[in-house]
Amino acid sequence: MEKKNLETTYSPKDFEKRIYENWLNKGYFTPEVNKDKKPYTIVMPPPNITGKLHMGHALDLTLQDILIRFRRMQGYEALWLPGTDHASIATEVRVENELLKQGLVKKEMGREAFLEKVYEWSEEYRGKIRDQITKLGSSCDFTREAFTMDENLSRAVREVFVKLYNDGLIYRGNRITNWCPKCETALSDAEIEYVEHNGNFWHFRYPYADGSGYMVIATTRPETMLGDTAVAVHPEDERFKDLVGKTLTLPLMNREIPIVADDYVDKDFGTGCVKITPAHDPNDFHVGERHHLESIRVLDDKGIINEHGGKYQGMDRYEARKAIIKDMEELGLLEKIEPHMHNVNTHDRCGTVIEPIISKQWYVEMKPLAGPAIEAVKSGETDFVPERFEKTYFHWLENIQDWCISRQLWWGHRIPVWYCDDCGEVHVDHDAPKLCGKCGSRSLTEEEDVLDTWFSSALWPFSTLGWPNETEDLKYFYPTSTLVTGYDIIPFWVMRMMFSGIYNMGEVPFDKVFIHGIVRDSQGRKMSKSLGNGVDPLETIDEYGADALRFMLISGNAPGSDIRFYPERVEAARNFANKLWNASRFVLMNINHELIEKYKDSTSYSMADQWILSKINNLIEEVTENLEKFELGIALSKVYEFIWNELCDWYIELIKPVFYNGTDEEKGVSYRIIRDVLIKSLKLLHPTMPFITEEIYSFLNDEETIMMASWPEADNSLIDAEIEERMGGIIEAIKSIRNLRQEMNVPNKKKSALFILPNEGKKNIFENSKDYLIKLAYAEDVVLLDKDSTDENHVSLVTSTARIYIPLLDLVDREKELDRLGKEKKKLESEIERVNRKLGNEKFLANAKEEVVAEERAKGEKYQSMLDAVTERIHALN
Repeated sequence: MEKKNLETTYSPKDFEKRIYENWLNKGYFTPEVNKDKKPYTIVMPPPNITGKLHMGHALDLTLQDILIRFRRMQGYEALWLPGTDHASIATEVRVENELLKQGLVKKEMGREAFLEKVYEWSEEYRGKIRDQITKLGSSCDFTREAFTMDENLSRAVREVFVKLYNDGLIYRGNRITNWCPKCETALSDAEIEYVEHNGNFWHFRYPYADGSGYMVIATTRPETMLGDTAVAVHPEDERFKDLVGKTLTLPLMNREIPIVADDYVDKDFGTGCVKITPAHDPNDFHVGERHHLESIRVLDDKGIINEHGGKYQGMDRYEARKAIIKDMEELGLLEKIEPHMHNVNTHDRCGTVIEPIISKQWYVEMKPLAGPAIEAVKSGETDFVPERFEKTYFHWLENIQDWCISRQLWWGHRIPVWYCDDCGEVHVDHDAPKLCGKCGSRSLTEEEDVLDTWFSSALWPFSTLGWPNETEDLKYFYPTSTLVTGYDIIPFWVMRMMFSGIYNMGEVPFDKVFIHGIVRDSQGRKMSKSLGNGVDPLETIDEYGADALRFMLISGNAPGSDIRFYPERVEAARNFANKLWNASRFVLMNINHELIEKYKDSTSYSMADQWILSKINNLIEEVTENLEKFELGIALSKVYEFIWNELCDWYIELIKPVFYNGTDEEKGVSYRIIRDVLIKSLKLLHPTMPFITEEIYSFLNDEETIMMASWPEADNSLIDAEIEERMGGIIEAIKSIRNLRQEMNVPNKKKSALFILPNEGKKNIFENSKDYLIKLAYAEDVVLLDKDSTDENHVSLVTSTARIYIPLLDLVDREKELDRLGKEKKKLESEIERVNRKLGNEKFLANAKEEVVAEERAKGEKYQSMLDAVTERIHALN
């Protein structure tokens, strides 16, 4: 193998783009249908085509890429299927606003011309999103890329609509609907955001029609009183039992309305009397149905009072509110105003306060679909990680209302319904009928509305694989393996994919739902345009490289938990990459492949060799287990600690004497081990930091790419707890000696002897490690003692395995040493006091596990032993 080396400086810009293009061109991201291998499938939550990706997308993509790269290296046919969502409302509003800047008005343009502009937008932004996905290093299969408006996905939408309709699960009806007056469209419950609002309860007097007095009702929405058709009381409320059946005069409208009794009323809340407005409140709607009340809609689609609002017609809803309150006060019918903090329903896209309005919409009956989706999670067919998010899933499905799926928009999947202009017959079909099936008329009008954008997204795990066609992809890759998504779209998307998968495919769409949190700023605030605290992932990549950003997003990440974005952590990640780069350069510059080959079967391992082999095999076992359990942050932390500390800081330093002065066999063995351990470390790091690992790997190995290399497997025969303990004792001693010399300002060139008194049973640690101590602890000689030293010229330190004496006082100031020992004494006394306080706490002893209590006692004993040694040394010096 020709000896090669890395560039002198780590510069991700020099190789990230080149490496990604090579992966793409070689087809590494494109799995095949291979019956000899197990599939592992992730469908990418499709980003909306409304703009560029944000840091939340970067987190989501990084988590998915780690899982897919890990499984690919484990030998699975790993498919990560990418795509984008047409995002009906969000995109239409965005494009409409952009066109307004050009002086173009949507309704004046007409449907076809407007949709042409939206398609242009979608093409442009799908390209931009694809480019951003690639810059992050995402190993998704672009040959299978999907878009929710693709013809096959549109066909799947029509297929499902027709099936649901024929099964009696889709219907059209007049019902209370969440209505956005700004977007002028119906919304589902999942598109509602609850915002806390400082409002009021206005207490109004409604006079009895016979003039005998009045009832007091309280409302937060005075403008809806114009559509009141009753006042309700609880059937068991003694205060009003005799009034049920009487009538009231509705103020301002001079219309008589009845008093009805209904269990819906909470007799202990407010006045116990509730105004009933069936056309403008979902609960009132049901009361109205039970009591056969009239529904009077007083607001139009823009939130303006209509012809049923009397003199207030033409007023905006809030303008009308002010006028109504003023008029009620002048009539002496405003009893009081009571401040009231309450949740207001707003549209999650535009922030407009929702208006519940009766309108004719298309609905999916949800109860029959929700049951199997609930059972699938309860039975363990699909698991949530973390499990606690099952509560959110169950809450939504167990309390689900019928799903309003029609939207008064132009961009989206047109509802596959046609109405006969002559006889009114409704035709539901995959394609436009030529004739009315009832009367034979050719005059048919297509439904104007489009489907809720989540209707097509709900089919994503199987429509993207070719359904309704029985494709090879669908048979092999479905059900998918893991869904990676944020907790905020469990009600929007996760539950809908679950019931859609079960209903259409007969089985769940994925085995695991891996939930992650959102990316917040360093102060814990949600990133938003209004706060100006958003961070562009592309700018971060441009400055630090994709690997550094990915590292930062995963470092400390726990399933289901929010993470904070710290720029300094991205910098620290780049520093880690730089350290790995430089260590790899050193290895590549020094190893000799001929000697590696010559001594490839030699097992003449030094203690350092045995230690690093034990460490890497332990690491492989632990990291694999962490990744299997979706503990990606923990896995990365362990790999980072190993590479930075054990590999770079210690093993490379421990074997440098062999590199420079060892025999050929010693060199051959050390070269082989450092190369193999470095390769295994790169493989473990690859899913998180794919670019740097690929670049270094290409210089270390003849294989084509690290991403298709096999995942390392632990060799348990090389794991040796005793060797790890012995080397741990040596490293602790070296660290302690270095720290002491640094504190006492002793330069490295001033060497001295070390006198070591090992603790009982620890002598073997130091018998075979003199070379390491001489080289790394700046010792002239190492002398093992059988008993304690009392030489006043010696400075002492205590480790967990030995007392070490160093004749440094000829080189340093005795007073400074006494000062140092005094500080060490205070520190140890403080630690002992903390341990004693803990062990004296009955609550701690009662609740803590036995091993935790034992660990605290062991700490106390260790600190006491170290304090005794420090105290003795102070006494000796004085």
